[in-house]
Amino acid sequence: MPVFTVHAPRADDDELQQAAPDQFRFVRDGFYVWAFVFGPFWLLYRRLWLALLGYLVVIAASAVALTALHAGSGTRFVVALLLASLLGLEAGSLWRWTLARRGWQSVGVAIGEDREIAEQRFFDRWVAGQPQPIGFTLPIDRGAPPARSIPLPASSIHGDIFGSFPNPGGSR
Repeated sequence: MPVFTVHAPRADDDELQQAAPDQFRFVRDGFYVWAFVFGPFWLLYRRLWLALLGYLVVIAASAVALTALHAGSGTRFVVALLLASLLGLEAGSLWRWTLARRGWQSVGVAIGEDREIAEQRFFDRWVAGQPQPIGFTLPIDRGAPPARSIPLPASSIHGDIFGSFPNPGGSR
């Protein structure tokens, strides 16, 4: 079952309580197929500018290194496949890192079969944890407590309290 980390724009605790639910970001933990297939375009779409810059630098450095080593096309393909796999595996971490760099804070974790179910579960817990408005009503005078008419149970033979604790000042 997929696990999502939930992020919200950084604010004071009072403002976070009032944050609009559409501002929250759910980042799935796992392999991102679209980041694997369309790496730079996925990074552009998510606006992960530093991650895109780092990815392009690594691709260029590997191309220069493979050219200097006179590597064949099979080796170049394997290196490109490994770099794409690495991006697919670490895409969620790069996204979380970028959100943290932009000042977002992690507010929780949600688990669900898909994103909608995870959102529903998270917001159910989120709303249950919100403080409820307190209503004020005047106390009602109900009179004195009722008199106890049921006799207390008898104690043990020596007058001790029934149980493990004796009467104060009694024998042990």
